[in-house]
Amino acid sequence: MSENTVNPMLKTGLEYGPILAFFVAYIKLKDQVFTLGGTEYDGFILVTAGFVPLLLLSTAILWKLTGQLSRMQAVTAVLVVVFGGLSVWLNDDRFIKMKPTLIYLLFGGALSVGLMRGKSYLRAVMEGLMPLEDEGWMILTRRVAGLFFGLAALNEIVWRFMSTETWVYFKTFGLTAAIFVFFITQAGLFKTYGIEDEGEEEQG
Repeated sequence: MSENTVNPMLKTGLEYGPILAFFVAYIKLKDQVFTLGGTEYDGFILVTAGFVPLLLLSTAILWKLTGQLSRMQAVTAVLVVVFGGLSVWLNDDRFIKMKPTLIYLLFGGALSVGLMRGKSYLRAVMEGLMPLEDEGWMILTRRVAGLFFGLAALNEIVWRFMSTETWVYFKTFGLTAAIFVFFITQAGLFKTYGIEDEGEEEQG
């Protein structure tokens, strides 16, 4: 099924809005403790409880508007429900903090399996955004798999050895910035292996 055209600003807002809302809510409630049903919950757990339905709502709206969801979006939504739900149910913030680790390991592993089979699973997801020659896709896939494994390890270090507030900043801004910087550094690869649009070639 082809993806429907959606306003890029709206799409970006739906994708990143829940994460920013989580960050803002955490900053406001991080030092507070709430008693619900006789059990005390700190601000982080309460914010997590609100983040789960908010992410599901934004994902559902994206699905409705675009007509499809990427595998990454679908898997992320499932893991947020599972790990976020466990954090709230058991009143233990470790589960939601482990979620990025599992996500990056899953996708890094999936890309690695494809590479062992001589295929680039990344190509199926991103080919419409950046047409590359076959060799370029294989190189980029190896690098992205390495990025995912590196981010998984980094997330483990941050949540296990640093404060919850540091992890929230890292999750909100650090991971996104790392991915952005990574793709900026791939400019040489895109230039070497990029395939020009046929329309642009004809105009040239």
